[in-house]
Amino acid sequence: MAKIDASNMELQEKVVAINRVSKTVKGGRIMKFSALVVVGDGKGLVGYGMGKSYEVPDAIRKGIEDAKKNLIQISVKGTSIPHEIIGQFGAGRVLMKPAPEGTGTIAGGPVRAVMEVAGIKDIRTKALRSNNPFNVVRATIDGLSRLRTAEEVAATRGKTVAEIYG
Repeated sequence: MAKIDASNMELQEKVVAINRVSKTVKGGRIMKFSALVVVGDGKGLVGYGMGKSYEVPDAIRKGIEDAKKNLIQISVKGTSIPHEIIGQFGAGRVLMKPAPEGTGTIAGGPVRAVMEVAGIKDIRTKALRSNNPFNVVRATIDGLSRLRTAEEVAATRGKTVAEIYG
């Protein structure tokens, strides 16, 4: 998959989760913050990133920089997705189903954030198993990255779209 240059793009940024983490050393506890951020252009380009720092704004900034390095282009069909899919990462599983126009985004917190920045307006989702935001976001991105339109499938098989639909 080709890397996408995000230096001159207008991207939306959404903070999904901020977590306080600590490390115990001889002198006591060292507190840091980790931030999970998703970015997208609202037209099928989406990425996620994680940043850690002693201060929350620095963690968010680092997360945004990381997310811009991990951008992927996803297949969309109108305002929804081309077909049903289950994304998986670790214990996180996300079921995504296309929905007719006007349905809206039926999704929980982390999945909703990814869908909004990706530009998917009509979709039904359900986070299965894990509710850890890090795993849910990564499972959502996994599912979206594996979506394929009828045109892509037809090109892979060396057929026309009409032959695929029968």
